[in-house]
Amino acid sequence: MELKLEFGGQSCGVSIFLPKGTKPEKKAADELKSMMELTDTVERMKESGVFSAEKEHSVIKAAETPDFHKGAGIPIGTVLMTEGFVIPQAMGNDINCGMRLYTTDLKEEELECCLLSLLPQIRHIFFEGGRSIPMNGIQREAMLRHGLTGLLETSGEAEGRGIWSLYDRDEQEKALEYTAFKGSLYTTGTEGLGDFIGAAHSLSYDDQIGSIGGGNHFVEMQRVAEIYDGRTANAWGIRKGSILVMIHTGSLTIGHQSGRINRIITKELYPKGVPHPDNGIYLLPEREKMEINSGKNVPVSDETDSPWQRFCSTTYNAANFGFANRLFLGLMLQRAVTDKVRPYEMKLLYDSPHNFIWKEEMEGRNYFIHRKGACSARGMEGMEGTPFAYYGEPVMIPGSMGSSSYLMRGMGNPQSLWSASHGAGRRLSRGEAIHGNDREFKEFMKKFHIVTPIDPDRSDLKGRNDILKKWEETIRSEAPYAYKDIHQVVKVHEEHGMAGLVARMEPVFTVKA
Repeated sequence: MELKLEFGGQSCGVSIFLPKGTKPEKKAADELKSMMELTDTVERMKESGVFSAEKEHSVIKAAETPDFHKGAGIPIGTVLMTEGFVIPQAMGNDINCGMRLYTTDLKEEELECCLLSLLPQIRHIFFEGGRSIPMNGIQREAMLRHGLTGLLETSGEAEGRGIWSLYDRDEQEKALEYTAFKGSLYTTGTEGLGDFIGAAHSLSYDDQIGSIGGGNHFVEMQRVAEIYDGRTANAWGIRKGSILVMIHTGSLTIGHQSGRINRIITKELYPKGVPHPDNGIYLLPEREKMEINSGKNVPVSDETDSPWQRFCSTTYNAANFGFANRLFLGLMLQRAVTDKVRPYEMKLLYDSPHNFIWKEEMEGRNYFIHRKGACSARGMEGMEGTPFAYYGEPVMIPGSMGSSSYLMRGMGNPQSLWSASHGAGRRLSRGEAIHGNDREFKEFMKKFHIVTPIDPDRSDLKGRNDILKKWEETIRSEAPYAYKDIHQVVKVHEEHGMAGLVARMEPVFTVKA
């Protein structure tokens, strides 16, 4: 449905895409209304002179994707289009939380027959000290400042040790074309990250790179259950019965550090003596001397301490880490499966954020598209110059843990601000889900293969009810009944021309922290 709401004397269109016959949950709707009070903040900043009178500063439009639900100040599933300023909170703290999808030449039966040995190996690599990703300060700084290109250029520093033995430079260079922004957002600073970077020439290990993170993040091997668009599926190397690897995670602690700095920047910039926003949402005016997401992303001035420059640098640091983190999680899974099943081909289909800010030029004017828990879903025209120019942008929509996931192709719907859902969306809070239906939960666990840091079948945990209770609560909080029906969410995308169906996948096993 399309709503027109008045805020602060401005008219701002808000498109809300929901299944027929449903209404937005009250908490999410109330949060949306509170969020849109940011138009009052725009007026205050204009009157105080923080926003230049020579430039346009406005909220153009908002959209809520079908998995729209309450967040923390800004609803999950929100897309905002602004001119003249950005809203750091509108991409969330987990900057460049996103999805990475690989095709493989594996068959489900190959995995099934090896699960007894494969799943413990995965637990060892992901959670028991087996990830083995040595890096030195040169590599970490290159990763933070130049993203995947920086890793490519410095990969030799690790001398092929540990997981680097699976890092194929030629393949990784090709994969840049299948990654949003080529996984490489160039910047000059690394504010607050000196301790993480470490000594320039000493290889060391850190507890961040190769981490899944909590909540609904995961690494999953999936079987393609249905093909809906044979032409696109064939072009993307997807066949019924084949195995895909889907990875959902972001920038973790690095992103939260960047989010903290961005909050400080925006609060310091807010005009003194002016009432602070009731919704706690702050804005940052664009400074044209820094071209955000231009492809080069290199500052053309020496204003390294300007609010805009600091925002760009800290945001790009986190985004670059997010791209690298998903890459290494893929290599970690490849190591486990190679060790226990066989060496196999793993080819990147696409990697894209769903927590980020895109700069778009339209009719000679620059706009910012903020997505918080929403995928970019550009159509064929929007993907011109990429491998997806004849199909539209790949859109990965996972269901809840243990349920189907979908691969779609973007249709470039301007009403949804060229966006789609990033998942099913929560139906119950984590606290409510913990107390969900016992019978339903037990049935779910009988059918589902899950790898977590805790192995509940370990003999030394049999008497540790405290540990096992905490483990079960973590699983319950992400169980299928805690989420909306993924099939209904996907149907809305088709009905409204947001994205077209390509394939449906079912989990073989899931790795969760």
